Amino acid sequence: MQCRPGCGACCIAPSISSPIPGMPNGKPAGVRCLHLSAESLCALFGQPERPAVCSGFAADIEVCGNSREEAIHLIGWLELATA
Repeated sequence: MQCRPGCGACCIAPSISSPIPGMPNGKPAGVRCLHLSAESLCALFGQPERPAVCSGFAADIEVCGNSREEAIHLIGWLELATA
């Protein structure tokens, strides 16, 4: 599966515990990453500063569902289930 243009759910729904430039304590679940553009694209994509957890994420129907809204819901549910 390819990422849906303009989705950004994986940059909003999950928590990220590793430091991110400008977010030294990572980010809490449900908070928009500082580096998610207005077009919902990662400004750190392809950069060495991008956290490994972000680089390692691959879009999958089980996580991303059929829409951005479904992805936010599924990733949020996974966040709670693994907390």
